[in-house]
Amino acid sequence: MVLGDSLTAGQGLPQAEAYPSLLQQRLDAGGYDFEVINAGVSGDTSAGGLSRLEWSLDGDVRVLIVALGGNDGLRGLPPDELKRNLTEIIRRARERNIAVMLTGMESLTNMGPDYQRRFHDVFPALAREQRVAFLPFLLEGVAGRPELNQHDGIHPTAEGARVIAEHVWRVLEPMVQAASR
Repeated sequence: MVLGDSLTAGQGLPQAEAYPSLLQQRLDAGGYDFEVINAGVSGDTSAGGLSRLEWSLDGDVRVLIVALGGNDGLRGLPPDELKRNLTEIIRRARERNIAVMLTGMESLTNMGPDYQRRFHDVFPALAREQRVAFLPFLLEGVAGRPELNQHDGIHPTAEGARVIAEHVWRVLEPMVQAASR
């Protein structure tokens, strides 16, 4: 299950080119018997992800990728609220014995350096506290590169989505191997 926002939903891309679909291709190629569910909702914040978590986790979910926070940062929502929401998502997933991967996000500079630092610090601190698998920045190698982003400068192109999928896969594959045992 990939719980996220428009970056996960694949805004501006055919569904088959969104990074969760590319993760499915990796799983299939590796012979893993898992189905990736893309629970990305454009515009979603961490609070929105938390509010729809229960139905997102229905079924036989073994691994949850939490890819939320981008819209919290764009809207200047309090980093403490972001941390509370993500903590609750992780707690509820763990109650169901679901392995969790947290992906980090960065805020834009327009909120000022103090906000930017506090926002950034939420993700690594939470990953350490909760002892979850961690990808420090979902858009690593993609953010700020016009050739890997659509015209809005926020959402990845198909090539950008491939870069994201590669980074996510490096953290996800050991989790899938463990969940397959």
